[in-house]
Amino acid sequence: MNSSGLNKRTLIQESSLSHSSPQPVIDSSGDGSQITRRVFCNELLLTSTGVLLVAHSVAGETLSQSDSLLAYPPMKIEGAERLLAGSSLYFEYPTRNDPAVLVCRSDGEYSAFSRKCSHAGCSVEFDGARRCLKCPCHLGTFDTRMGYAVYGPPQRPLDQIVLQMRSGGQVWAVGKTIGKNVADYGRPLKLNSE
Repeated sequence: MNSSGLNKRTLIQESSLSHSSPQPVIDSSGDGSQITRRVFCNELLLTSTGVLLVAHSVAGETLSQSDSLLAYPPMKIEGAERLLAGSSLYFEYPTRNDPAVLVCRSDGEYSAFSRKCSHAGCSVEFDGARRCLKCPCHLGTFDTRMGYAVYGPPQRPLDQIVLQMRSGGQVWAVGKTIGKNVADYGRPLKLNSE
């Protein structure tokens, strides 16, 4: 038999072996440097996926924290020091065209939010009986602690106004956060900060 027949027979035997259960490649040199193509591809895929996930989460954290906080000139919220627990006060911030609401919750902490609903842009109202912010357009409901959507079609929280407590019980608006990351900056203020 010629050498070409031997090569054909060897290829047929190798191809029939490749369809059965995978056999590890045994390295006769003893240094362990040989791996199968399947193992190499699996390890490459897993390593690449891990690197991408870590890089995405690190980049997402650094960008989202710096990009979601918008600094505006500080503004005193007139009448906030006279606000009773469980009530609200409407004001405009950062401009006269941006309606906002300041809520003094029953636990004595202040929170402030844009009144623009994150779903369709309708103006949300404070519901004192239910202690929530409600959108009359599609019945969306937001909690007064962090502005999270708790009912209805809104998919993201309200934009939160960053507050600062100053002497004499004055409450100042000092910035705004975009609704996707209110937990990073939205620290409620106590009524009595002494």
